[in-house]
Formats: sequence, C-alpha cells, structure tokens
Amino acid sequence: MITRRRLLAALPLLAIIRPAQATPEEMAQAIAAYTQNAKPQKARVEIDIAKLIDNGNAVPITVRVASPMTEQDHVTDFAIFNEKNPLPDVVRFQLTAASGKAEISTRIRLATSQHITALARTSDGQWWQQSIDVIVTLAACIEGEAI
Repeated sequence: MITRRRLLAALPLLAIIRPAQATPEEMAQAIAAYTQNAKPQKARVEIDIAKLIDNGNAVPITVRVASPMTEQDHVTDFAIFNEKNPLPDVVRFQLTAASGKAEISTRIRLATSQHITALARTSDGQWWQQSIDVIVTLAACIEGEAI
C-alpha cells in the first residue's frame, strides 16, 4: 500500500528523471554519418506533416521528392531524423526505379516539439533535404533516464 509518507519520499526521485532524448548536435552527427559527410542541398524534398500535433504517439508523415523515377534518374534512399527522440535516426527507406514514385508515408512517434529533417539520395549520388519544426502538445517516446 502506498502511504502519503512513501509518496512524499519518492517525489525527489521524480525530479531527477527526465525523458531520454537526442540533441541537435547528435542529430547533425547522425545525418553526417548517414550521408557519409556529404552536404545535402536544401531543395526537392517535401515533408507533409501537421505543424501542430495533439498527440505524439502515432504522427502521420509523408515525404516526397520530385523525380521521374526512371532507371537513369530515381530516388534510392529516404530517411527521417529528429532531434528530441531517444534516437535521432527515426526511419530509413530504400527505393528503386520500379517503386514508381518517390514518396513514402509512415507514422512516427515524437517526444516533444522539435525539428524534423527528411533526406533523400538520388541515383546520381546527390543528397537533398528539407526540415520542418513541429509543435507537439502530448509527448510520446518518454523513457526515464537519470540525470
């Protein structure tokens, strides 16, 4: 049975637990590792996600790139990164010309309001990116971590 005394004794412990999250620097490092230090150009990638998110548990997101998706010119890879989830590398996709269109849709968990970056690599080796800020009112991905 939880008594008032036990609850009051546990309150200081709650103050030292915070959600585990990556930092903007860790996100930048993860992107650099993914692109093998290539500098993505800020164009061609479109992110479709709500800017105000009521619940971060299952947020729909679509990423697309203007591409003819021919054997000679197509998107080969997509990735989504964010700065405040426990791991900044959220999801990766691989495509071929047979994919038909350079578009992926999925649901992601968001810990809190944050910066999201989507990357795409084309068959000629170029990297493209787009970033967006979202506001999350009810957080997900909260794992306790001691300070």
